[in-house]
Amino acid sequence: MKTNLIALAAALFIAAPAINAAHPTTRPAKDHKPIKIEKKWRKYHPGKINFVIESPETEGAKIYKSIVKDPDTYITDNARRVLQTLYFSPKDSIPNITDIDYVVRDFDGISYKSGDGNRVRIDYSTGWVEKSFADNDTLKVDYETRGVIYHELTHAFQLCPQGAGVYDGKSPCWSFIEGCADAVRVACGCFNQDFSSTDRPRGGSWMSGYRQTGYFLYWLSLNKDKDFIRKFNRTALDVVPWSWDEAMYHILRRDEKNSVENLWKEYINAIGDENERADVANK
Repeated sequence: MKTNLIALAAALFIAAPAINAAHPTTRPAKDHKPIKIEKKWRKYHPGKINFVIESPETEGAKIYKSIVKDPDTYITDNARRVLQTLYFSPKDSIPNITDIDYVVRDFDGISYKSGDGNRVRIDYSTGWVEKSFADNDTLKVDYETRGVIYHELTHAFQLCPQGAGVYDGKSPCWSFIEGCADAVRVACGCFNQDFSSTDRPRGGSWMSGYRQTGYFLYWLSLNKDKDFIRKFNRTALDVVPWSWDEAMYHILRRDEKNSVENLWKEYINAIGDENERADVANK
């Protein structure tokens, strides 16, 4: 299929309303086109794009070039999609990124963001591109490449909670950062939005980070507050010292039912994980 998934969208993106928690959509994620860019974000300049392919001889680099014809526009537009998912308006307190160095090269892994301050760097593995193209599916490569860039660009533009520990793989700070990045990826349609999908890991907790936390935050945006992800990101400034409970109370009001533990219990019950565990226990 040669569908063009890179062109700039022209209509307004409308936030999803609260719908059935277990099956918010039956549309397969692989068929998702890029979400539309809101009018107020179409001229937002997320930073100068410095794109380079350092391993042009690799098969992954050749595939990437065949999929992404205009890297500057591709990265810029996807940055705008991330920004409109994290923020209400270009007038919000957004990190001032002047340069985004985007490097496609051969290395072990998938992708990572590095750099602080005004300049960030994102490295993307040619090996992962090649692996994503294993079925000769052009849409699959674009879908995965957009998903990865949504995650990494979230790291570039998201706020960082204060007084919540350090990025150590287990702190509230870490779970906020990695959970938010995958919540944006889900919200932008590059993880399957059906909670019964294998894209959503079972088990874990709100502290697990990545997809376990990401799907939880996405569910909250469907069922508690359509602007939950934006408000969650903003708690990094408004809730100091930051904690999961205080962030939930700040967004949803101070009530025991809005403690993160009770919200998590409500979430896993709504999506059917409690029933799955009961079925396994009874076998």
